[in-house]
Amino acid sequence: MTSTAVLAYSGGLDTSCAIAWLKEDYGFDDVVAVLVDVGQDTDFEPAFARGRAAGANDVLLLDRKDAFADEQVAKALLANALYQGRYPLISALSRPVIAEAVAEVALELGAEAVVHGCTGKGNDQLRFELAFKARYPGIRVIAPLRDHSWTRDEELAYAAARGIPVEATSASPYSIDDNLFGRAIEAGALEDPWAAPPEDAFALTASPSSAPAPHEVVLAFDAGLPVALDDEELPLAGLVARLNEQAGAYGVGRIDMIENRAVGIKSRELYEAPAAVTLIAAHQALEELVLTKDELFAKRELEPKWAKLVYDGLWFSPLREAYDAFFAATQRLVTGEIRVSLQAGVAVVTGRRSEHALYAETLASYGTGETFPHDAAEGFLRILALEVEQAAARQRRTARV
Repeated sequence: MTSTAVLAYSGGLDTSCAIAWLKEDYGFDDVVAVLVDVGQDTDFEPAFARGRAAGANDVLLLDRKDAFADEQVAKALLANALYQGRYPLISALSRPVIAEAVAEVALELGAEAVVHGCTGKGNDQLRFELAFKARYPGIRVIAPLRDHSWTRDEELAYAAARGIPVEATSASPYSIDDNLFGRAIEAGALEDPWAAPPEDAFALTASPSSAPAPHEVVLAFDAGLPVALDDEELPLAGLVARLNEQAGAYGVGRIDMIENRAVGIKSRELYEAPAAVTLIAAHQALEELVLTKDELFAKRELEPKWAKLVYDGLWFSPLREAYDAFFAATQRLVTGEIRVSLQAGVAVVTGRRSEHALYAETLASYGTGETFPHDAAEGFLRILALEVEQAAARQRRTARV
Protein backbone atom coordinates (compact mmCIF):
# COMPACT_ATOMS: atom_id res chain seq x y z
CA MET A 1 0.00 0.00 0.00
CA THR A 2 1.48 3.34 -1.05
CA SER A 3 1.54 6.45 1.12
CA THR A 4 0.73 9.84 -0.38
CA ALA A 5 1.52 13.43 0.65
CA VAL A 6 -0.06 16.47 -0.99
CA LEU A 7 2.11 19.59 -1.01
CA ALA A 8 1.13 23.26 -1.23
CA TYR A 9 3.66 23.98 -3.96
CA SER A 10 4.93 27.43 -4.92
CA GLY A 11 7.53 26.24 -7.45
CA GLY A 12 10.36 27.94 -5.55
CA LEU A 13 13.48 26.59 -3.91
CA ASP A 14 11.93 25.63 -0.57
CA THR A 15 8.93 23.66 -1.78
CA SER A 16 10.93 22.07 -4.62
CA CYS A 17 13.41 20.71 -2.08
CA ALA A 18 10.46 19.65 0.08
CA ILE A 19 9.33 17.21 -2.63
CA ALA A 20 12.63 15.38 -2.41
CA TRP A 21 12.64 15.55 1.40
CA LEU A 22 9.19 13.99 1.56
CA LYS A 23 10.43 10.97 -0.36
CA GLU A 24 13.93 10.68 1.07
CA ASP A 25 13.44 11.70 4.69
CA TYR A 26 9.75 11.11 5.37
CA GLY A 27 9.34 7.94 3.31
CA PHE A 28 6.35 8.85 1.17
CA ASP A 29 5.86 6.82 -1.99
CA ASP A 30 3.85 9.48 -3.84
CA VAL A 31 4.07 13.25 -3.62
CA VAL A 32 1.50 15.39 -5.40
CA ALA A 33 2.49 19.05 -5.76
CA VAL A 34 -0.41 21.50 -6.03
CA LEU A 35 0.09 24.93 -7.56
CA VAL A 36 -2.80 27.32 -6.86
CA ASP A 37 -3.26 30.33 -9.12
CA VAL A 38 -4.46 33.29 -7.04
CA GLY A 39 -3.36 35.89 -9.57
CA GLN A 40 0.39 35.86 -8.90
CA ASP A 41 2.55 37.31 -11.65
CA THR A 42 4.47 34.21 -12.65
CA ASP A 43 5.05 31.67 -15.38
CA PHE A 44 4.00 28.30 -13.99
CA GLU A 45 5.79 26.22 -16.62
CA PRO A 46 9.22 26.25 -14.89
CA ALA A 47 7.49 25.15 -11.68
CA PHE A 48 6.15 22.07 -13.46
CA ALA A 49 9.68 21.17 -14.60
CA ARG A 50 11.17 21.72 -11.14
CA GLY A 51 8.45 19.71 -9.45
CA ARG A 52 8.94 16.73 -11.74
CA ALA A 53 12.73 16.95 -11.45
CA ALA A 54 12.40 16.96 -7.67
CA GLY A 55 10.44 13.71 -7.85
CA ALA A 56 6.79 14.72 -7.72
CA ASN A 57 4.48 12.03 -9.03
CA ASP A 58 2.13 14.73 -10.27
CA VAL A 59 2.08 18.53 -10.43
CA LEU A 60 -1.38 20.09 -10.56
CA LEU A 61 -2.34 23.68 -11.35
CA LEU A 62 -5.67 24.86 -9.92
CA ASP A 63 -7.14 28.21 -10.96
CA ARG A 64 -8.66 29.99 -7.95
CA LYS A 65 -8.30 33.63 -9.07
CA ASP A 66 -12.00 34.43 -9.31
CA ALA A 67 -12.84 32.43 -6.20
CA PHE A 68 -10.13 34.33 -4.30
CA ALA A 69 -11.46 37.66 -5.53
CA ASP A 70 -15.13 36.91 -4.89
CA GLU A 71 -14.64 35.38 -1.45
CA GLN A 72 -11.52 36.55 0.43
CA VAL A 73 -10.86 39.85 -1.36
CA ALA A 74 -14.55 40.81 -1.38
CA LYS A 75 -14.94 40.16 2.35
CA ALA A 76 -11.71 42.03 3.10
CA LEU A 77 -13.02 45.07 1.21
CA LEU A 78 -16.35 44.99 3.05
CA ALA A 79 -14.34 44.84 6.29
CA ASN A 80 -11.94 47.64 5.24
CA ALA A 81 -9.36 45.17 6.53
CA LEU A 82 -6.02 46.71 7.48
CA TYR A 83 -3.84 44.90 10.02
CA GLN A 84 -2.23 47.46 12.34
CA GLY A 85 -4.23 50.02 10.38
CA ARG A 86 -1.96 49.61 7.33
CA TYR A 87 -1.51 46.11 5.91
CA PRO A 88 -4.37 44.93 3.63
CA LEU A 89 -3.70 41.24 4.36
CA ILE A 90 -2.33 40.37 0.92
CA SER A 91 -0.73 37.03 1.83
CA ALA A 92 -3.02 36.28 4.77
CA LEU A 93 -6.03 36.30 2.44
CA SER A 94 -4.56 33.89 -0.11
CA ARG A 95 -3.44 31.18 2.32
CA PRO A 96 -6.90 29.79 3.14
CA VAL A 97 -7.66 29.57 -0.60
CA ILE A 98 -4.46 27.65 -1.28
CA ALA A 99 -4.85 25.43 1.78
CA GLU A 100 -8.46 24.62 0.92
CA ALA A 101 -7.48 23.62 -2.63
CA VAL A 102 -4.69 21.38 -1.30
CA ALA A 103 -7.04 19.80 1.25
CA GLU A 104 -9.57 19.06 -1.50
CA VAL A 105 -6.94 17.19 -3.51
CA ALA A 106 -5.77 15.34 -0.39
CA LEU A 107 -9.31 14.25 0.42
CA GLU A 108 -9.90 13.09 -3.13
CA LEU A 109 -6.69 11.03 -3.12
CA GLY A 110 -7.11 9.77 0.44
CA ALA A 111 -3.68 11.19 1.28
CA GLU A 112 -2.00 10.53 4.60
CA ALA A 113 -0.53 14.03 4.92
CA VAL A 114 -0.71 17.58 3.66
CA VAL A 115 2.44 19.66 3.49
CA HIS A 116 3.37 23.35 3.47
CA GLY A 117 6.67 25.15 2.99
CA CYS A 118 6.52 27.59 5.91
CA THR A 119 9.18 28.10 8.55
CA GLY A 120 8.64 28.26 12.29
CA LYS A 121 9.26 32.00 12.29
CA GLY A 122 6.45 33.17 10.02
CA ASN A 123 2.71 33.67 10.19
CA ASP A 124 1.90 31.43 7.24
CA GLN A 125 2.35 28.22 9.23
CA LEU A 126 -0.71 29.22 11.28
CA ARG A 127 -2.73 30.12 8.21
CA PHE A 128 -1.98 26.87 6.39
CA GLU A 129 -2.26 24.49 9.31
CA LEU A 130 -5.45 25.95 10.76
CA ALA A 131 -7.01 25.91 7.30
CA PHE A 132 -5.87 22.32 6.67
CA LYS A 133 -7.41 21.21 9.97
CA ALA A 134 -10.64 23.05 9.22
CA ARG A 135 -11.00 21.45 5.79
CA TYR A 136 -9.50 18.00 6.53
CA PRO A 137 -9.94 17.33 10.26
CA GLY A 138 -7.40 14.91 11.67
CA ILE A 139 -5.03 15.07 8.72
CA ARG A 140 -1.30 14.90 9.44
CA VAL A 141 0.40 18.19 8.63
CA ILE A 142 4.11 18.26 7.76
CA ALA A 143 6.30 21.36 7.63
CA PRO A 144 9.69 20.31 6.21
CA LEU A 145 11.15 23.84 6.40
CA ARG A 146 10.33 23.88 10.09
CA ASP A 147 11.94 20.47 10.58
CA HIS A 148 14.97 21.19 8.35
CA SER A 149 16.63 24.39 9.53
CA TRP A 150 18.81 24.65 6.45
CA THR A 151 20.48 27.78 5.17
CA ARG A 152 19.72 28.97 1.67
CA ASP A 153 23.18 27.89 0.49
CA GLU A 154 22.57 24.39 1.87
CA GLU A 155 19.23 24.18 0.05
CA LEU A 156 20.84 25.33 -3.20
CA ALA A 157 23.51 22.65 -2.88
CA TYR A 158 20.86 20.02 -2.10
CA ALA A 159 18.84 21.04 -5.19
CA ALA A 160 21.92 21.04 -7.42
CA ALA A 161 22.94 17.57 -6.25
CA ARG A 162 19.53 16.22 -7.28
CA GLY A 163 19.29 18.07 -10.57
CA ILE A 164 16.47 20.33 -9.47
CA PRO A 165 16.66 23.41 -11.78
CA VAL A 166 15.89 26.16 -9.27
CA GLU A 167 16.21 29.80 -10.30
CA ALA A 168 17.18 31.11 -6.88
CA THR A 169 20.78 32.03 -6.12
CA SER A 170 22.54 32.80 -2.88
CA ALA A 171 22.58 36.44 -3.99
CA SER A 172 18.76 36.73 -4.31
CA PRO A 173 18.00 39.81 -2.22
CA TYR A 174 14.29 39.47 -1.33
CA SER A 175 11.58 37.02 -0.46
CA ILE A 176 8.49 37.81 -2.58
CA ASP A 177 4.88 36.72 -2.34
CA ASP A 178 2.22 38.11 -4.65
CA ASN A 179 -1.35 37.60 -5.77
CA LEU A 180 -4.00 39.66 -7.54
CA PHE A 181 -4.50 41.83 -4.43
CA GLY A 182 -0.87 42.94 -4.11
CA ARG A 183 2.71 42.07 -3.40
CA ALA A 184 4.70 41.35 -0.20
CA ILE A 185 8.48 41.84 0.01
CA GLU A 186 10.82 40.97 2.86
CA ALA A 187 14.38 39.90 3.74
CA GLY A 188 17.69 41.12 2.33
CA ALA A 189 18.42 44.81 2.86
CA LEU A 190 14.93 45.27 4.29
CA GLU A 191 15.89 43.46 7.49
CA ASP A 192 17.63 46.66 8.62
CA PRO A 193 14.76 48.92 9.76
CA TRP A 194 16.96 52.00 9.34
CA ALA A 195 17.66 51.29 5.66
CA ALA A 196 15.39 52.94 3.13
CA PRO A 197 13.64 50.47 0.79
CA PRO A 198 15.70 50.08 -2.40
CA GLU A 199 13.78 50.99 -5.51
CA ASP A 200 14.52 47.59 -7.04
CA ALA A 201 12.30 45.99 -4.39
CA PHE A 202 9.20 47.40 -6.09
CA ALA A 203 7.52 45.96 -9.16
CA LEU A 204 3.82 46.82 -8.88
CA THR A 205 4.30 50.53 -8.17
CA ALA A 206 6.35 53.30 -9.74
CA SER A 207 8.25 55.80 -7.62
CA PRO A 208 5.93 58.59 -6.46
CA SER A 209 8.66 61.05 -7.46
CA SER A 210 8.08 60.15 -11.10
CA ALA A 211 4.27 60.16 -10.94
CA PRO A 212 2.38 61.73 -13.86
CA ALA A 213 -0.10 64.58 -13.43
CA PRO A 214 -3.02 63.76 -11.09
CA HIS A 215 -5.80 61.77 -12.69
CA GLU A 216 -9.35 61.22 -11.44
CA VAL A 217 -11.19 57.91 -11.57
CA VAL A 218 -14.77 57.11 -10.55
CA LEU A 219 -15.50 53.89 -8.68
CA ALA A 220 -19.07 52.56 -8.54
CA PHE A 221 -20.13 50.37 -5.62
CA ASP A 222 -23.13 48.08 -5.24
CA ALA A 223 -23.95 46.76 -1.75
CA GLY A 224 -20.45 47.66 -0.60
CA LEU A 225 -18.48 46.05 -3.42
CA PRO A 226 -16.80 47.83 -6.35
CA VAL A 227 -18.52 46.92 -9.61
CA ALA A 228 -17.33 49.52 -12.13
CA LEU A 229 -14.34 51.73 -12.90
CA ASP A 230 -15.04 54.87 -14.95
CA ASP A 231 -18.46 53.53 -16.00
CA GLU A 232 -17.00 50.21 -17.19
CA GLU A 233 -18.49 47.26 -15.34
CA LEU A 234 -15.85 44.70 -14.38
CA PRO A 235 -15.68 41.50 -12.32
CA LEU A 236 -13.88 42.11 -9.05
CA ALA A 237 -10.68 40.35 -10.15
CA GLY A 238 -10.56 42.43 -13.34
CA LEU A 239 -11.31 45.67 -11.53
CA VAL A 240 -8.54 45.05 -8.99
CA ALA A 241 -6.07 44.27 -11.79
CA ARG A 242 -7.03 47.43 -13.70
CA LEU A 243 -6.78 49.63 -10.62
CA ASN A 244 -3.47 48.08 -9.60
CA GLU A 245 -2.10 49.26 -12.92
CA GLN A 246 -3.62 52.76 -12.79
CA ALA A 247 -2.91 53.55 -9.13
CA GLY A 248 0.44 51.76 -9.24
CA ALA A 249 1.68 54.23 -11.84
CA TYR A 250 1.38 56.92 -9.13
CA GLY A 251 3.16 54.92 -6.43
CA VAL A 252 -0.10 54.52 -4.52
CA GLY A 253 -0.14 51.65 -2.03
CA ARG A 254 3.51 51.44 -1.00
CA ILE A 255 3.60 50.32 2.63
CA ASP A 256 6.76 50.12 4.73
CA MET A 257 6.05 48.94 8.28
CA ILE A 258 7.26 47.15 11.35
CA GLU A 259 4.79 44.33 11.75
CA ASN A 260 3.89 42.40 14.89
CA ARG A 261 3.80 38.76 13.83
CA ALA A 262 1.51 36.24 15.46
CA VAL A 263 4.56 34.25 16.66
CA GLY A 264 5.68 37.11 18.90
CA ILE A 265 8.42 38.86 16.91
CA LYS A 266 8.56 42.09 14.99
CA SER A 267 9.50 42.08 11.32
CA ARG A 268 10.11 44.76 8.74
CA GLU A 269 7.67 44.28 5.84
CA LEU A 270 7.22 46.02 2.53
CA TYR A 271 3.96 45.83 0.60
CA GLU A 272 2.56 47.07 -2.68
CA ALA A 273 -1.23 47.25 -2.79
CA PRO A 274 -2.40 50.05 -5.10
CA ALA A 275 -5.92 48.75 -5.70
CA ALA A 276 -6.46 47.64 -2.11
CA VAL A 277 -5.46 51.00 -0.64
CA THR A 278 -7.55 52.92 -3.19
CA LEU A 279 -10.64 50.73 -2.84
CA ILE A 280 -10.60 50.74 0.96
CA ALA A 281 -10.34 54.54 1.05
CA ALA A 282 -13.22 54.83 -1.43
CA HIS A 283 -15.38 52.29 0.40
CA GLN A 284 -14.85 54.02 3.74
CA ALA A 285 -15.88 57.33 2.17
CA LEU A 286 -19.09 55.83 0.81
CA GLU A 287 -19.90 54.24 4.17
CA GLU A 288 -19.46 57.62 5.86
CA LEU A 289 -22.11 59.01 3.52
CA VAL A 290 -24.64 56.18 3.88
CA LEU A 291 -24.36 54.43 7.26
CA THR A 292 -25.93 55.74 10.43
CA LYS A 293 -23.55 57.07 13.06
CA ASP A 294 -24.00 54.04 15.32
CA GLU A 295 -23.57 51.57 12.45
CA LEU A 296 -20.39 53.34 11.40
CA PHE A 297 -18.90 53.49 14.89
CA ALA A 298 -19.70 49.83 15.60
CA LYS A 299 -18.28 48.72 12.28
CA ARG A 300 -15.06 50.69 12.74
CA GLU A 301 -14.57 48.96 16.09
CA LEU A 302 -14.96 45.49 14.56
CA GLU A 303 -12.88 46.03 11.42
CA PRO A 304 -9.44 45.76 13.12
CA LYS A 305 -10.68 42.70 15.02
CA TRP A 306 -11.60 41.04 11.70
CA ALA A 307 -8.19 41.96 10.26
CA LYS A 308 -6.30 40.49 13.24
CA LEU A 309 -8.41 37.33 13.18
CA VAL A 310 -7.58 36.69 9.51
CA TYR A 311 -3.95 37.75 9.99
CA ASP A 312 -3.65 35.14 12.75
CA GLY A 313 -4.89 32.39 10.43
CA LEU A 314 -8.48 32.01 11.63
CA TRP A 315 -10.28 32.46 8.32
CA PHE A 316 -12.24 29.26 8.92
CA SER A 317 -13.73 30.32 12.24
CA PRO A 318 -17.27 30.97 13.50
CA LEU A 319 -16.20 34.39 14.75
CA ARG A 320 -15.09 35.52 11.28
CA GLU A 321 -18.42 34.35 9.89
CA ALA A 322 -20.24 36.29 12.62
CA TYR A 323 -18.30 39.46 11.83
CA ASP A 324 -19.09 38.97 8.13
CA ALA A 325 -22.79 38.62 8.88
CA PHE A 326 -22.77 42.00 10.65
CA PHE A 327 -20.74 43.64 7.91
CA ALA A 328 -23.07 42.27 5.23
CA ALA A 329 -26.08 43.66 7.09
CA THR A 330 -24.54 47.14 7.06
CA GLN A 331 -23.81 47.05 3.31
CA ARG A 332 -27.34 46.69 1.93
CA LEU A 333 -27.55 50.38 1.00
CA VAL A 334 -23.83 51.11 0.49
CA THR A 335 -24.35 51.78 -3.19
CA GLY A 336 -23.08 54.83 -5.03
CA GLU A 337 -20.07 56.43 -6.67
CA ILE A 338 -16.77 57.74 -5.32
CA ARG A 339 -14.43 60.01 -7.24
CA VAL A 340 -10.75 59.47 -6.44
CA SER A 341 -7.80 61.60 -7.48
CA LEU A 342 -4.70 59.51 -8.09
CA GLN A 343 -1.71 61.62 -7.06
CA ALA A 344 1.94 61.02 -6.24
CA GLY A 345 1.86 58.30 -3.59
CA VAL A 346 -1.76 58.83 -2.51
CA ALA A 347 -5.34 58.19 -3.57
CA VAL A 348 -7.49 61.13 -2.46
CA VAL A 349 -11.28 60.93 -2.32
CA THR A 350 -12.61 64.11 -3.94
CA GLY A 351 -16.31 63.32 -4.34
CA ARG A 352 -19.04 60.97 -3.19
CA ARG A 353 -22.70 60.44 -4.07
CA SER A 354 -25.42 57.90 -3.33
CA GLU A 355 -29.20 57.76 -3.59
CA HIS A 356 -29.11 56.32 -0.07
CA ALA A 357 -27.01 59.11 1.45
CA LEU A 358 -27.98 60.29 4.92
CA TYR A 359 -26.21 63.57 4.25
CA ALA A 360 -28.78 66.36 3.78
CA GLU A 361 -27.38 69.62 2.48
CA THR A 362 -30.30 71.64 3.89
CA LEU A 363 -29.51 70.32 7.38
CA ALA A 364 -25.73 70.74 7.12
CA SER A 365 -25.70 74.08 5.29
CA TYR A 366 -25.14 77.47 6.87
CA GLY A 367 -26.65 79.19 3.84
CA THR A 368 -30.07 80.50 3.00
CA GLY A 369 -32.79 77.86 3.10
CA GLU A 370 -31.17 75.61 5.69
CA THR A 371 -33.67 73.58 7.76
CA PHE A 372 -31.85 72.59 10.96
CA PRO A 373 -34.22 72.91 14.00
CA HIS A 374 -32.19 75.42 16.01
CA ASP A 375 -34.96 75.90 18.55
CA ALA A 376 -34.62 72.27 19.62
CA ALA A 377 -30.92 72.58 20.44
CA GLU A 378 -31.38 74.30 23.81
CA GLY A 379 -33.59 71.53 25.20
CA PHE A 380 -31.30 68.86 23.82
CA LEU A 381 -28.34 70.42 25.61
CA ARG A 382 -30.26 70.79 28.90
CA ILE A 383 -31.02 67.06 28.93
CA LEU A 384 -27.48 66.17 27.83
CA ALA A 385 -25.99 68.30 30.62
CA LEU A 386 -27.97 66.75 33.49
CA GLU A 387 -25.41 64.07 34.31
CA VAL A 388 -22.50 66.47 33.83
CA GLU A 389 -24.04 68.89 36.33
CA GLN A 390 -24.78 66.12 38.84
CA ALA A 391 -21.19 64.85 38.63
CA ALA A 392 -19.83 68.39 39.05
CA ALA A 393 -22.01 68.97 42.13
CA ARG A 394 -20.85 65.69 43.65
CA GLN A 395 -17.22 66.63 43.05
CA ARG A 396 -17.73 69.94 44.89
CA ARG A 397 -19.39 68.19 47.86
CA THR A 398 -16.66 65.58 48.24
CA ALA A 399 -13.91 68.21 47.88
CA ARG A 400 -15.25 70.00 51.03
CA VAL A 401 -15.18 66.85 53.17
